[in-house]
Amino acid sequence: MDRDAAVEAAVAFVGVGSLAAIIVGVGMIYGNSGLSGDGGLALVGAVAVFVVMMSGIGIGLSRRH
Repeated sequence: MDRDAAVEAAVAFVGVGSLAAIIVGVGMIYGNSGLSGDGGLALVGAVAVFVVMMSGIGIGLSRRH
């Protein structure tokens, strides 16, 4: 595995791990007796931020060369 592939894999693992942590955190905050409307909105926001963040990172990684 070359260096670029290792960096891309590490970024992907960190990104997915952070999304999982955010989902667990939202579940702990808003999930007392089922997910409330605010919790659902927080999850949608977390996924949207994740998509934008990973897109930006992907663009940045592709322009390194």
